[in-house]
Parts: sequence; C-alpha cells; structure tokens
Amino acid sequence: MAELSESKFFTPEMRDLESRLGYEFRDRQLIVQALTHRSCLSDGAESLHDNENMEFLGDAVLELAISEMLYRHFADRYREGDLTKMRAYLVSEPRLAEKAGKLGLGNVLQLSRGEEKSGGRERPSILADAFEAVTGAIFLDGGFEAARSFLERQFLPSIELVPHRGLLNDYKSRLQELTQKYFHFVPSYRTISVSGPDHDRTFEVGLFFSGREVSRGTGRTKKEAEQKAARMAIENFEGITSENGIR
Repeated sequence: MAELSESKFFTPEMRDLESRLGYEFRDRQLIVQALTHRSCLSDGAESLHDNENMEFLGDAVLELAISEMLYRHFADRYREGDLTKMRAYLVSEPRLAEKAGKLGLGNVLQLSRGEEKSGGRERPSILADAFEAVTGAIFLDGGFEAARSFLERQFLPSIELVPHRGLLNDYKSRLQELTQKYFHFVPSYRTISVSGPDHDRTFEVGLFFSGREVSRGTGRTKKEAEQKAARMAIENFEGITSENGIR
C-alpha cells in the first residue's frame, strides 16, 4: 500500500468518514480540501484550499459514472430522453444532499463560524456540493475506478426505483410534449383548494385543456399536485391514443 500523506487538518472524524466512504485516501489533504467550504477561508485559514474546484471535477465524474450505471441497467428499456431525466433526478441537489447526509458529511465540514451558526451543516446546497467534492477527491486519489466504486455503493442499491421516481418528476414536461405534438396547445393548471394548517397543507390542483378540466391531483405542495394531475392525464391520453392506433 502506498504511504499515506497526512494533513495537519485531517481529524479523527475524517478517519471515521473514510470507513463510511469505503475508501482510504493515500493523500489525505484531498479529503481535507473536499470538506473545506469557501467560508472557512474567511476565518483566516489561508493555508487551506476550498472545495469549489474539486466540486467542479466531481460533478463531471458523477455525471459520467451515473450515465454508465443507467445505461447498463436501463438502456434496453428506456430511450435517451428518459435516461437523461433519470440522470437529472439522481444528480439533483436534493438527492446528493440526501447522500451526503447519510454519510455524515455535514458533521465533518470545515465551515466559518458564521456559516455554521446559520445552519450551513444542514444546508442542502452545501451538502450536495460536498458530495461532489468528495467524489472529485476520490477520483484524484484513486482514479475513475475508485470513484465509480464509491458511487455504485451509494446509488446501486436503489437503482431500480429510479425510473418511477425520476420520470415522476417530469410528467408536466411529458404531457406538454404530447399535447403540443397532437393538439398544438399546452395544458393549464389551476389550484382548486388548499386545506390543512400552514405546516401541513394539502393542495388540490385541476388540469385543464382548452378550459375543460381533465384531471386532478393532490399533494403536499402545488408542484406535487400538478405532477400527479399531469400523470393522470398522460395515462388517460396514452389509453385513448393506444385504442385509436395513434403513435
């Protein structure tokens, strides 16, 4: 095994993180940098480098590795457009922040005192960026195979759920494509009702074609309700076109 290159900023918590990552760094300055938010430099730690450039690299590595995973699992079942939507779902900020949270990245991030007081350790954008930066750090330390293995451990266990979740997020776009293609107009959405207390609201949204309501959806947010209404409309639309031999 190559000799470890230690960093004076490498903490016992980062050693524990290596176990959760399933990867031991040869150059531990890389993981230190990956976990250093730019705000930390404002506190006078001029000898550190922040993780923004590493995040840039990790983003590219992540996109390639995720594309390969999706191709291997779904290329025989889905077209390019759907694979693109699945990838966008997987590399979205909420998904990456969720992965970062499970790895405990927020607990080991190096933040400024001000950023920490304002809740930076739980902020989705900071967590997602840290996940990308850690991916970039693994790539720099061990190459693409090491980064791919890390990402497979994070994403493969639930990969079969991705088509449903990833495509659900884009029913509105799919419906708009269908209606423009066949009818040359786009649907509209109208909030029918809002119920429940402020912290637990339920939205009911109607979907309309040329002023006529064709479906409804409910959800915790207006966006979720619109997606469900669009999904129902697509199912009805695809049933009609199938019965009439329209493709």
